[in-house]
Amino acid sequence: MRHRPTSILVGPRPHVWAIIVLLSMVPAVHAQEAEPLTLDRLFTSFEFSGERFGPARWLDEGSYTTLERSEDVAGGRDIVKYDAQSARRELIVPASWLVPEGDERPLRIANYTWSTDRTTLLIFTNTRRVWRFNTRGDYWVLDLESRRLRQLGGDAPESSLMYAKFSPDGSRVAYVSENNLYVEDVESGEVVQLTDDGSRTILNGRFDWVYEEEFFLGSRFGADGFRWSPDGKRIAYWQLDASGVREFLLINNTDSLYSYTIPVQFPKAGTTNSAARVGVVPADGGETVWLQIDADPRNSYIARMGWSGGSDDVAIQHMNRLQNTNRVMLGDARTGAVRTVLIERDEAWLDPVDYADWLSGGSRFTWVSERDGWRRVYLVSRDGRQIESLTPPETDVVAVSLVDEEDGWLYYTGSPQNATQRYLFRVPLDGSLRAERLSPSGAPGWHSYQLSPGGERAIHTYSTFNTPPVISLVELPTHRVMRSLVENLELREKVTAVKQRPTEFFRVDIGDGVILDGWMMKPDDFDPAKKYPVLFFGYGHPWGQTVLDRWGGSQMLWHQYLTGLGYLVMSLDNRGTPAPRGREWRKVAYKKVDIISSQDQANGVRAVAQRFPFVDAERVGIWGWSGGGSLTLDCLFRYPDVYHTGMAVAALADHRYYDTIYQERYLGLPQDEEEAYEQNSPITFAHQLEGNLLLVHGTGDDNVHYQGIESLINALVRHNKHFTMMAYPNRSHGIFEGPGTTRHLFGLLTRYLQENLPAGGR
Repeated sequence: MRHRPTSILVGPRPHVWAIIVLLSMVPAVHAQEAEPLTLDRLFTSFEFSGERFGPARWLDEGSYTTLERSEDVAGGRDIVKYDAQSARRELIVPASWLVPEGDERPLRIANYTWSTDRTTLLIFTNTRRVWRFNTRGDYWVLDLESRRLRQLGGDAPESSLMYAKFSPDGSRVAYVSENNLYVEDVESGEVVQLTDDGSRTILNGRFDWVYEEEFFLGSRFGADGFRWSPDGKRIAYWQLDASGVREFLLINNTDSLYSYTIPVQFPKAGTTNSAARVGVVPADGGETVWLQIDADPRNSYIARMGWSGGSDDVAIQHMNRLQNTNRVMLGDARTGAVRTVLIERDEAWLDPVDYADWLSGGSRFTWVSERDGWRRVYLVSRDGRQIESLTPPETDVVAVSLVDEEDGWLYYTGSPQNATQRYLFRVPLDGSLRAERLSPSGAPGWHSYQLSPGGERAIHTYSTFNTPPVISLVELPTHRVMRSLVENLELREKVTAVKQRPTEFFRVDIGDGVILDGWMMKPDDFDPAKKYPVLFFGYGHPWGQTVLDRWGGSQMLWHQYLTGLGYLVMSLDNRGTPAPRGREWRKVAYKKVDIISSQDQANGVRAVAQRFPFVDAERVGIWGWSGGGSLTLDCLFRYPDVYHTGMAVAALADHRYYDTIYQERYLGLPQDEEEAYEQNSPITFAHQLEGNLLLVHGTGDDNVHYQGIESLINALVRHNKHFTMMAYPNRSHGIFEGPGTTRHLFGLLTRYLQENLPAGGR
């Protein structure tokens, strides 16, 4: 439930965009004759897809590689190298080199990695979905000198390898296959099996559903569960024992004559977790040394793990089940002995720290903490006794981009004055707290960066809510644009033709000193003397903001389409969302996430209606997906005097049905917090429904189970409450599988809105 779906976004994903150019640097675009925006244009034609770029890989400060369409091999993509200074292009891996012997077509590159010396290429292809993403597939290695292309895995089944990674010297590759760890010699193909106890319930070097979803989805490390030592002699890895974790059965009624079940080991709140431990095994085979952690492995978590600046000790972040205490421990790779060097505590919850980078040969490490009320970066000595702040006070760090120890800089993203935007900053590592903004002051909006290893250059992506992304190569710290990489001129022209009014950002005071950020999209023929129905879009939970000044793809354009029908479309970010507005803003929602979110949203609607006379308070709707679907239910059930129509997609109606890690982080254990679970679950207030409700869910949702919607249906029926329901057979949480699904879904939402919340100004 922690993420809004990505399936409805058009164009490159944010983590794939590589760079951008300032809008002022892009040639002016002349609007074409307006063509009506339609659902088919949005969700069938793909005409609003942006230009493709990357994935790009920095080789050093002066060059990077990227993928480009091959001119010589149909359907192939070449890997080309660019000199950052001169823009000289060099074709280093033509698609013709990637055609396996006996095949006619080149490998389809899903991802690629260079060895440290850049002489060998690792290619991920023929991928298969595991949980949310395609993390299983085939891996091939290409020797650039001999042009030898060889598949890894020996006799492993097709598409069974996961998370392949080069050793530090590039001579070997480690990977997971069928829940065991292997190391393969790149030159000879000799395979060494490091573990042999992998099974359906013993997972070596990878994670179960809940660990992957709640601890590693979106982390800087990806979702793999092993780490090479810096000297390449050992591998540290997680092992999860999922025995005892109950299976939730998804049912497939349509793909065969008889229905069948799909078991997913899914620990619901308060139930048994997998037992996790970390071991260290020689890379050439041998016995595993297990870290000796004195805690119940089923009631605690190992949330992060990595080598601590050398090849002797493994650093782990060990969290209690309530996730309000995080212990940084160092484990001896030879003996397994463990010592604690830092303890972080919070009265609410803690998030694992992605940015614990070891510096000065392992004598100190960076750490991110909210200990003084703001998310700041600290420098901690190896023994934990010295803790020095690096980033300015009363300012949240959103993410650390790079630690450049050689030149003494820490780069990070944040936005101290405007929580809807993002900028790049840097501070010296000397503790002087002198933050320097590198993103241009004349370009408000959303800046993201893929920095070179030393921070001298970056692939920079820039967008605003109203303007598609542009990508450029920039020089730092001056931010001089070296050249444009993606201008998206055609997409910008199409958007200009259909988006006649820019989205407006505003702030609204809802009382008691609480001010919410919001945005508003007005109808094309807007008349301030009339009153318009308003549809609010929200998420409201700790894993997402909706009020962001960045390009929103087809979801934003669907909202634009609705304004053409005569609707105002708005969004508000309530307290409890992860905005960079200080710890209190985020964690005031502890044990009352749904209570706070719906209360702030309802008060926001009242304040908006009072401030903007063109808002028709008698025609207010709300919609959302996942956590936003739950927010929709909460608002409709708890505040029937405010909301008249709601559309809840993939919503969680009862928090007892969700997983341990996510749900217990914010509400505690259901055995101890029965009232919190009851008062925060929308289903508790189903009897108060008065308005129009549309429920949409995929029956194959392995994240927010269809079970919850069926329970809500029972509650609504019991109280004689009328509603509309749409189930999409075998679709997952994103509801995108199958031809025409996305087009059908947004057609359904549009039609329901028109039928139940009359459009147009009055």
